[in-house]
Amino acid sequence: MDHRLEALRTWLGGVLGAGELRLQPASVDASFRRYYRIRVGAQSYIAMDAPPHRQDSQAYVRIAQRFLELGLNVPRVWRQDLKQGFLLVTDLGEDLYLSNLSEATVERLYGDACNALRVLQRGADTDSDFLPDYDEALLLGEMALFQEWYLGRHLGIGLSAGQRKVLARTYAWLSRCALEQPKVWVHRDYHSRNLVVTACDNPGILDFQDAVRGAVTYDLVSLLRDCYIAWPRERVEDWVRGYYKSARRSGIPVGGDEVRFLAWFDCMGVQRHLKAIGIFARLHHRDGKPGYLADIPRTLNYVLDVSARYRDLRPLHALLCDLGLSQAASNSGDA
Repeated sequence: MDHRLEALRTWLGGVLGAGELRLQPASVDASFRRYYRIRVGAQSYIAMDAPPHRQDSQAYVRIAQRFLELGLNVPRVWRQDLKQGFLLVTDLGEDLYLSNLSEATVERLYGDACNALRVLQRGADTDSDFLPDYDEALLLGEMALFQEWYLGRHLGIGLSAGQRKVLARTYAWLSRCALEQPKVWVHRDYHSRNLVVTACDNPGILDFQDAVRGAVTYDLVSLLRDCYIAWPRERVEDWVRGYYKSARRSGIPVGGDEVRFLAWFDCMGVQRHLKAIGIFARLHHRDGKPGYLADIPRTLNYVLDVSARYRDLRPLHALLCDLGLSQAASNSGDA
């Protein structure tokens, strides 16, 4: 028996004053959270089950309220039981960006997402201490997942001392690159599986509870070099330049050099994508979620492409090629 699901049913029955409730799985989450859609009459809700010893629901509630105050379209928390780890929130719908992005829609959908991102990034002006810092320890710990879970656990590769040194130097360089960037509020997973197409105030924004204060390019690279869908490099760079100009006009701290901003974007992407590859492997081996393995070639291809174009990242590129990973990336099938 699923004791947490039964406890959630009991709690929802009391909250909604309804009898038999039908809970439909609402999404597959890359964490220990579970989401269910509940319909009561004409109203639809999302129930979140977040085991309190594994997930911090208090952060979700706190950040959701603040993002709503900024004017972002995030779920509103209707009821909460933080002791049990249960939340009842607004249902923003099932129309994810990922299933809607195409040549015909991408400019409009990314335009809306960039407008919302500027609103989010200006949030740091209201309270620079509201979110925790995306500090060096967190950046380095995330990149270590690549070596531990992808190279070691998934591929069974044992690195030599020299190869480990290459990775350590690369991680340190990428961390410095992230930390030198202007700081804004960062969603941390601002991509096509966490953005919902909505009729009003598009997009709906999900999965924001791990937000931090960090590098200005982080969410932009999550959006434009998405692990789940790829676009030609030249087009992505055009979007980055456009965002730089609009963000600068909006007073967002993006620095005074467009070329440097693009380099920040590239290198932030390598940090994020190394982390993501490690997480995808961990989801398979630790959590029994193999579906994310299919996204590794696309994500690895980003790392190989960018690392070949920057002098300080070429040792990483050479290492990945020596390990045979260029062949794995070629299986992504993306432009």
